Amino acid sequence: MSCESCKNELANELYEQLGKFIDELPEKRGALISVLHKAQSIFGYLPREVQIFIGKKLDVPISQVYGVVSFYSFFTMLPKGKYPIAVCMGTACYVRGADKVVDFFKRELGIQVGQTTEDGKFSLDALRCVGACGLAPVVLVGEKVYGRIVTAEDVKKILKDYEE
Repeated sequence: MSCESCKNELANELYEQLGKFIDELPEKRGALISVLHKAQSIFGYLPREVQIFIGKKLDVPISQVYGVVSFYSFFTMLPKGKYPIAVCMGTACYVRGADKVVDFFKRELGIQVGQTTEDGKFSLDALRCVGACGLAPVVLVGEKVYGRIVTAEDVKKILKDYEE
């Protein structure tokens, strides 16, 4: 079996998983956002092909699917790293140095906000607010929350948690 056929087989499995989720919905009307969340958790991002698939399965115009994906900052059309890092830039976090935290990550990873490391391990993003102001500044790695990250050493410790 060639590597290309392995990729196609994996993609087919992911589409089947998403299709099954959609088929099992009790009501498809109004389900677009929950389907997009599920699709992003399955694929890691929402490329055009996945958006088309969702539009067909929900009988929703692709323009509507794209409109929702491009409107909400949670959704992404670009692949993220295995460990997506997001730094909260809400008011409390920013006042407590979130901009410096972003700079620490950029320096350690050698990437800019919105980019993914060459090895595909990490991606870096900035969020408006994660609702954990008491822990400011806050960093999310996937769904894991790190609070009171204020030094370059804190950033190095976080990255060390994800060494393989």
